[in-house]
Amino acid sequence: MKKGARMKDGLIYDKKYKTWLAEIKSKVRNAQLKAAVKVNTELLMLYWELGADIVSKQKHAKWGEGFLLQLSKDLIAEFPDTKGFSISNLKYIKQWYLFYNKETAFSQQPVGQFAKQPVSQLPIEWNAQQVIPQITQIPWGHNIAIISKCRNVKEAIYYVQNTLIHNWSRSVLIHQIESGLYKREGRSVNNFSLTLPKPHSDLAVQTLKDPYIFDFLSMTKDYNEHEIENALVSHVTQFLLELGAGFAYLGKQIPLNVGEREFFIDLLFYHTKLHCYVVIELKTVDFEPEHAGKLNFYLKAVDTQLRTEQDKPTIGILICKKKDKVVAEYALSDIHKPIGVSEYQLTNSLPKKLKSSLPSIKEIEEELENTEVNPKNLK
Repeated sequence: MKKGARMKDGLIYDKKYKTWLAEIKSKVRNAQLKAAVKVNTELLMLYWELGADIVSKQKHAKWGEGFLLQLSKDLIAEFPDTKGFSISNLKYIKQWYLFYNKETAFSQQPVGQFAKQPVSQLPIEWNAQQVIPQITQIPWGHNIAIISKCRNVKEAIYYVQNTLIHNWSRSVLIHQIESGLYKREGRSVNNFSLTLPKPHSDLAVQTLKDPYIFDFLSMTKDYNEHEIENALVSHVTQFLLELGAGFAYLGKQIPLNVGEREFFIDLLFYHTKLHCYVVIELKTVDFEPEHAGKLNFYLKAVDTQLRTEQDKPTIGILICKKKDKVVAEYALSDIHKPIGVSEYQLTNSLPKKLKSSLPSIKEIEEELENTEVNPKNLK
């Protein structure tokens, strides 16, 4: 018989193991009593302690390779109605604990202060214990998805915080991770710091992405602005998800009368957090300086005709096929209206789970009928 097998079978007679197993059982019972009030947090706190114990015991105790399997069997036998003690989940618990400990350095920053900080302001050094107040507030399935798909703790905390803020389902969370939201948010070329006051400018920057991923569209090889605009509006639910929290759809091809001429805005939104109108112009060609000039003209018209005293300055977002960053920066440098320039990508790679959860064409059409707005009534 192999040594590992003998060690595994002998664990049930090992006094140290039996003592520790009794402690684990006590912790499980205590967590179960508290779970009626705080199910998720208490369970995940238990998982965190269990993960720490598993790592410690595997490092210092000589219990052989069958350690986790034996622990799984003993906990399931003691708590047959409690899920979460399978061998696969115990491995996830260990992986979860190690993920937030593998690259941490200790700092003296209070846990409460860290828990309220946005990920962009996280300290260079932090203690693994400081992430607990956040990661234990989201479901276990969300946690597994995050540690399985994120490369580092800072990226993981970004998705944890956004899940808490926006109440993402697991399918939406996975879609945001797989579309690289962490790397795309706040990356557009814009003049917000010059045209908007703080902290309004910082919040506006965070609302922009570069590129925008329109992976829910199926377009032919050759298409124009009108076709992509119609496609986005036909998938307005997914489009709003990609734009981010706070965008309220008002309509497409909104007419604006200036002088004796009539102009049409591609897409008009209102941002409920920024408290301003947002004009989105689509270009299926590379960015040109005159695009910024035309969008600037539209912003002036919206500010004059639609904006009220309660509204902040209208923001423009130009979404184009490609852009030269230097050219875009030059084009925006002397414009006094807030404009951001981003690219878009058509990848048609929406996860199957998310596709199955999205509304039908009939539901989208009904939604559009309810959200279409007469521009004359906007003011």
